[in-house]
Amino acid sequence: MNDRYISLAHGNGGRYMRELIESVFAKYFGENDLNVQVDAATIMPPEGELMVSTDGFIVKPLFFPGGDIGSLAVHGTTNDLAVSGAVPLYLTLCSFIEEGFEIAQLDKIVKSMAEAAANIGVKIVAGDTKVLPRGEGGGVYFATSGVGVKNPSLNIGLHQIQSGDKIIASGSFGDHGICVMLAREQFGLSGELFSDSASVTPLTSCAYLQPGLKFMRDPTRGGLVSVCHEMARATGLDIELSELDIPIKDEVGSVCEMLGYDPLYLACEGRVVAIVAADSADAFLQQWQALPDGSDASIIGEVREGDGAVSLRTELGGERFLEELEDDPLPRIC
Repeated sequence: MNDRYISLAHGNGGRYMRELIESVFAKYFGENDLNVQVDAATIMPPEGELMVSTDGFIVKPLFFPGGDIGSLAVHGTTNDLAVSGAVPLYLTLCSFIEEGFEIAQLDKIVKSMAEAAANIGVKIVAGDTKVLPRGEGGGVYFATSGVGVKNPSLNIGLHQIQSGDKIIASGSFGDHGICVMLAREQFGLSGELFSDSASVTPLTSCAYLQPGLKFMRDPTRGGLVSVCHEMARATGLDIELSELDIPIKDEVGSVCEMLGYDPLYLACEGRVVAIVAADSADAFLQQWQALPDGSDASIIGEVREGDGAVSLRTELGGERFLEELEDDPLPRIC
């Protein structure tokens, strides 16, 4: 059998599958307490409230400037825990690999995943491997589940949002979506833009300590507007954004203008949107701006009394209502 590429035998539970797990996955995850000889991992229950999150990743292409599907899978799941108030601790990993996929590419992706997990301090403790017949997959897909622990005294959530609260963004919008689109080379465009794919734990760890924090979310699929609609539906309050204050890189704005995309609907993979009490917003912003990943942080809007509408105060002083996303502007973005 050709040992350069994945075959169906790598997913049959026999010798080839064992060798693949040992030579690729265990090589990078073994030091993280991954035991390939058992069907379930033992973890020590930490003090505090346990939180669990799960996610799937089908990004195309698998490698893009600033990241790849491996690091993205780690960041995506741990970020969901972090914005919910939890410190991420453990991950499980399910890999769906297409027959014919090059093992060297898989090795590179798994190495990136292990490095991302190590940087956050997260252990990948359990997993599974499945092989799809040739033509039935996109190279490799991942499904991850994460476990974290939340301090019970941290009381954040949609129920805390009130009229007058400020909306703070940790950085620019649309970077990941446009970066992945350019990497596909579908439109004959190129650029030097990098994905914002990263762990948000430095931002959230800082936020936990600040007075006035009400709620956090990472704007992934559906972007900023989808997060705003989530808040508006849950609270019945209006969300008003300020176009002048929303950070968007020139490269992102230019590509969106050429191709008709709206960066406010595009996925981010390393940003946080926070709702903060008005009297704490300026101090909160200063704390974020002092961090490397928060240097472009900005107060981008306000929560107001209303009936659950999401709007944008335009650069010219007008108002544009932002409808909830229906079509997928960029499929397979994360």
